Amino acid sequence: MQTEAVWRALPRKIREVLAEKDLHDLQEIRLRSGQPLLLKRENRLFSLGKEGVFLPAADEKGMRISMADLRETVSLLSGYSLYAFEEELRQGYLTIEGGHRVGFCGKAVLENGEIRTLRQINALNIRIARERKGWGETLLLEKNTLCHTLIVSPPGCGKTTLLRDLIRCLSERGKTVGVVDERGEIAPLRDGMPQMDVGPCTDILEGCPKAKGMTLLLRSMSPDIIAVDELGRREDVAAVEEVLNAGVKLIATAHGRDFADIETRPQLRALVRRKIFERYLFLSNRNGTGTIEGLCDREGKMIAEEEMTMKKEEEA
Repeated sequence: MQTEAVWRALPRKIREVLAEKDLHDLQEIRLRSGQPLLLKRENRLFSLGKEGVFLPAADEKGMRISMADLRETVSLLSGYSLYAFEEELRQGYLTIEGGHRVGFCGKAVLENGEIRTLRQINALNIRIARERKGWGETLLLEKNTLCHTLIVSPPGCGKTTLLRDLIRCLSERGKTVGVVDERGEIAPLRDGMPQMDVGPCTDILEGCPKAKGMTLLLRSMSPDIIAVDELGRREDVAAVEEVLNAGVKLIATAHGRDFADIETRPQLRALVRRKIFERYLFLSNRNGTGTIEGLCDREGKMIAEEEMTMKKEEEA
């Protein structure tokens, strides 16, 4: 079961309530001390009543989370060993089995101006990772050749999920794909094993800044393709140009809404003006996560205007 590791990390009272619900579209579980348990589905937040009924997020009747609930959850996540948990607390998040990410908030303990750890954890956000295979990879091909592609969307619209599936598809076709997974969201590693299917010909570099990671992969792993999530820093531009000069294809994502939006962002504007990317794919959640709003060429000209969704429907 894809979410089994998540249920194991939750206090029994929460597990028992959620066990009776159909949560196939669950995106997040949020626990805050003294506040309602919140569930995010299709980018909307709900609380749960005592009988497991979905309520508006701010409803006073929603199940409340106590500090005891949070302490129990942290203990379950850490295997009852907070000492071994220090590095994850310092970073503010933990990736658990299945690729699900747990974010923490609490009191920061500083050392020489850097966060050493977090204490008094008062909020958790469990982001549910899902694989959706077969998501429209042909949109990024031209005459069966992969284009340098930038996938653009606001947060929560499916760009990382699409990127992951494209990596898998290309890898299964025998292409060597190098993945710079700076924040462990594309193919998080656990005991050295990727928690998501990214194919047999994929090399993963986790926790490394994108610019340094792209250069490292070029020099060490001879990739056909490099994939990165969320471009946008100044140093990323030079690394992207190095990738292209080496004859390696690039698939990346970035935050934005449309072509005009990314042109207003200094670092992305530099990539747009140099016509680095051959394809820009824009996503939204207007009609559900993964709604494709448009596909543009390197000039920003729309080449696919019809609205589509990446939700794969079963054939009748």
